[in-house]
Amino acid sequence: MAIILRLDRMMADRKMSLNELSDKVGVANVNLSKLKNGKVSAIRFSTLEAICKTLKCQPGDILEYKEEQ
Repeated sequence: MAIILRLDRMMADRKMSLNELSDKVGVANVNLSKLKNGKVSAIRFSTLEAICKTLKCQPGDILEYKEEQ
């Protein structure tokens, strides 16, 4: 996959647990866990916006593009 998810790094930087982020964002814990582990193929902009607002970051802090070899 060319898009790498860095949600786990942002959560660690902010010292926020998955449960805490789930409560603040209003997204099920299991869905955030899949997102954190890169097991999703899509993300809603509203979810991305809520995550960025909660973690006080930019989408580029969570999503990274890496060219496939």
